Amino acid sequence: AQTGTGKTAAFLLPYMNSWQDRNLPDPEAIVLVPTRELAQQVTDALVPLGQAMRVKVTAVYGGAPMGRQIDALKRGVDIVVATPGRLVDLIERRVCSLAQVEVAVLDEADYMADLGFLPAVRRLLDATQRHGQRMLFSATLDNGVDVLVRRYLTDALTHSVDAAATPIEPTSHHVLAVDTVEDKNAVVHELASGEGRRLLFTRTKHQAKRLARQLTAAGIPAVDLHGNLNQNARDRNLAQFATGQVSVLVATDVAARGIHVDDVRLVVHVDPPAEHKAYLHRSGRTARAGATGDVVTVMLPSQRGDVRTLARQAGIRPVIQPTRPGSVHTRELVGPAMPLRAVTMAPVAPTTSGRRKASPAGAGRRNSQLATTEAGSRHRGSPKAPGTGGRRRGTPLVAWTSNSGGAAAFSSSSRSGGRRAGR
Repeated sequence: AQTGTGKTAAFLLPYMNSWQDRNLPDPEAIVLVPTRELAQQVTDALVPLGQAMRVKVTAVYGGAPMGRQIDALKRGVDIVVATPGRLVDLIERRVCSLAQVEVAVLDEADYMADLGFLPAVRRLLDATQRHGQRMLFSATLDNGVDVLVRRYLTDALTHSVDAAATPIEPTSHHVLAVDTVEDKNAVVHELASGEGRRLLFTRTKHQAKRLARQLTAAGIPAVDLHGNLNQNARDRNLAQFATGQVSVLVATDVAARGIHVDDVRLVVHVDPPAEHKAYLHRSGRTARAGATGDVVTVMLPSQRGDVRTLARQAGIRPVIQPTRPGSVHTRELVGPAMPLRAVTMAPVAPTTSGRRKASPAGAGRRNSQLATTEAGSRHRGSPKAPGTGGRRRGTPLVAWTSNSGGAAAFSSSSRSGGRRAGR
């Protein structure tokens, strides 16, 4: 189904509506998801509904303190939203039991298969009530997902919603063909420089981290999101992007599944994804719930064949536009330039013998303060990094900041008690 249309609420609202407090010590429903971000998003969507219906919801996932999650489970919970690995860990510690679970939901099952989570998923489903209700949502039925359907969904009802390759109508797809890596880098910086939120995708964690730093140094506030970040850093960076503290999020595919940030103006495939499913999930971060948005793929000559195959499999027909830095087509996609102001950082005191001289208490805090000055025009180049030879010792550093897919769903049920969760 189209992204941003309320699937999260749909698969558990019927359960919540018919829920009756039986004062059980363990959860009665679980939602398994592939990533921490999706776990938190699903929980954020369900908690207000649960509060209105007196249903307790909590999330458990890796990368976050286990102690808090254990405390929440011990206080009692009705619905657990979890990544498979962390829930298995908690069960092994005898903190949680799934013996009372009557409703089990597998969201983004194809992505869980891609990440190698299916053994843990099978173990968790085996621990739930055999005759409970199970729902599986997946973009495809390959890579072991079909085995889950046959093994765990008896007499399943099948709901097919659009073809997996059907793009969202309000989205405009563009391919910008550049000649060199240098032109590509310049065009990417231009695409990131406009007003509104922009989401840039790279293939590797290192590329995401490096590009976010380069954009920030060039006057475009950016943060990164990838698997090497701990949970606090992920939450902080995503929150800064969602609240508008920064205008650009540079991410690997970890952000392509389930992350809902309103009003993403532009999605840029800095590196074309390896397959059309990834393209659709990445592109689905814009034009959510009927909004409009643009999706841009930046293509080098060596990638032309791959991009054409990708577009055909994704069911889109973008115009391949030859592009150079500063082209009219790029400027149209960028839109109004983002207002910037210079941030001057205090100079770092020289050190001797490789050691930093001791400072009086509080001096570090004073030296780290920033002095800001308004800039009348956009900075045209990246400031040189310290230690590159381009800056004399004691010269202030200058940074810049701003003023400001389709799915197949399966459901089976032969459970008692009258409760039934539907899509």
